[in-house]
Amino acid sequence: MNLNKAFILGNLTRDPELRQITTGQSVASFGVATNSFYTDKSGQKQQKVEFHNVVVWGRQAEVASQFLKKGSLVLVEGRLQTRAWQDKQNQTHRMTEIIADHIQLGPRSSGLSAQSGGGSGNQFGGERPAAPIQEKREDEQEELPEINIDESDIKPEEIPF
Repeated sequence: MNLNKAFILGNLTRDPELRQITTGQSVASFGVATNSFYTDKSGQKQQKVEFHNVVVWGRQAEVASQFLKKGSLVLVEGRLQTRAWQDKQNQTHRMTEIIADHIQLGPRSSGLSAQSGGGSGNQFGGERPAAPIQEKREDEQEELPEINIDESDIKPEEIPF
């Protein structure tokens, strides 16, 4: 059995480049950087960055071009593909890319307006929140409702495990 599957979660290194092939199908390409952290032999924390080339086809290419910008967070699911070509000097070049099956857009940055990136924003055409999601500060604790359960309401024989 064989499996060729790649999942990456990272930030775009450049804006997507949208093109149309001769059949009219859309294709977009962009770069994604992923970080990994480790501790070296001396106990120092280190960071390693990997750069990935991503190719997206069809409607997802159009969505990526419309909503993703350099620095955007994106989750890519796809397969690895290596292509080779020869340049004018007859040198062979190879490039490994992730051919995306699905992309999922990360949260929008607060600087985007409805004209520059609002509206529907996931690969399935669903609506994204109209306003950016803002995290609560520690001093703005939301009051949670209290739930009171009378112990006589719970019967051990009704518990499914």
